[in-house]
Amino acid sequence: MENHSAAPRENKMGVMPVHRLLLDMSIPMIISMLVQALYNVVDSVFVARINEQALTAVSLAFPIQTLMIGVGVGTGVGVNALLSKSLGEKKLDIVNRSALNGVFLAWISCAAFMAFGFLASEAFFAAQTDNREIAQHGYEYLRVICALSLGMFNQIMLERLLISTGKTFYSMISQSVGAVTNIILDPIMIFGLLGCPRMGVTGAAAATVIGQTVGALLALYFNIRYNREIHLSLTGFRPSLGIIRRIYAVGLPSILMASLGSLMTYGMNRLLISFTSTAVAVFGVYFKLQGFIFMPIFGLNNGMVPIIAYNYGARKRERVIGTIKLSVAYAVGIMLLGAAVFNIFPGALLSQFNATQDLLAIGIPALRIISAHFLFAGFCIVSLSVFQALGNGMESLIVAVSRQWLLLMPIAWLLSLSGNVNAIWWTFPITEIVTLALCAFFLKRIYDRKIKIM
Repeated sequence: MENHSAAPRENKMGVMPVHRLLLDMSIPMIISMLVQALYNVVDSVFVARINEQALTAVSLAFPIQTLMIGVGVGTGVGVNALLSKSLGEKKLDIVNRSALNGVFLAWISCAAFMAFGFLASEAFFAAQTDNREIAQHGYEYLRVICALSLGMFNQIMLERLLISTGKTFYSMISQSVGAVTNIILDPIMIFGLLGCPRMGVTGAAAATVIGQTVGALLALYFNIRYNREIHLSLTGFRPSLGIIRRIYAVGLPSILMASLGSLMTYGMNRLLISFTSTAVAVFGVYFKLQGFIFMPIFGLNNGMVPIIAYNYGARKRERVIGTIKLSVAYAVGIMLLGAAVFNIFPGALLSQFNATQDLLAIGIPALRIISAHFLFAGFCIVSLSVFQALGNGMESLIVAVSRQWLLLMPIAWLLSLSGNVNAIWWTFPITEIVTLALCAFFLKRIYDRKIKIM
């Protein structure tokens, strides 16, 4: 039997040239994130073929889906940072215990959202709209997403374990296979093809959870088969409050940020539906489309975080600094490209969602105005992940609270008083400029206190 406790050779995160390492770690994640963005868009494209009410319902469900993903990813970020840092310090016992406690926390998170799905999802839609068709579509969709969320939480956590040890290629494969499964099943289950009953929005939800479960099973196999730095065995496992506290010291701010983002989306939906339900559909379509721009940066961050955490634990200052600089440069470049696409082709983008003339009339100016904040968001997104990688999750939380509730929602409310729905879209670029300044301040302070003195 292989001895998993033997000291491993130096991980590539400590020796490979930084530029090559960042690409090696990030490109598989960027590809998998782009596939993720594709299946999110395809999901809505097929739902839009039912009718605009179904698209609006899925848009109203988006805050809960965002929260679920945020809880899973936030917990994964905490595990990622602790595990990679411990790997850099050669503390192999903490590496294994971090992994097992992370899987345990994924199961607990699943149980909480299963309860929400059965007990509160109907009330959630009733609070947002009095349109019975929209509310029914939304309840059917969200109930399945929540009740069968075990695949999603396990997929996120198991992929994070692969990322933590540099196995990003296997993470890409598991996420991509799950996403492709979803894409294939969407039209079959929504419209009743190949002998499957026509399930409508319930079919879209079922295709999603099946794809997540397939991805989770594949990620489990890759961890057992190829992730030699981690030994996943539940024999004698007991939750460790000490490890859980360390995971959430970094991960909880990320979860709270996701919660704030979920509440922001909920608040914006409530604000927009007071104008027209079409504005809610536009906002939902925007979030799906922005995934093609933001997901690559999240993939970049997924590759960046373990590099920074590992080299911070190994006290390799120049590698930490080089990784941050390269990540910011790539993120800003991606965002500039995204802003150009949204400004040049807004009508073509919206037409993929079976857009009515009303949706185009609201959506074209919306995409052009909102995408102005892309120019600043790349730096901000990378900065927040740098804070987390270095164990400064509280700074990420402060930025998120400031952005989502001290700035974004009050500004949106004030602009809504104009009576013009197009004015609300300016909330995003205005907010991002202030957020940029706040991120720069915290990044300089963390550099002086942690990186400079390494």
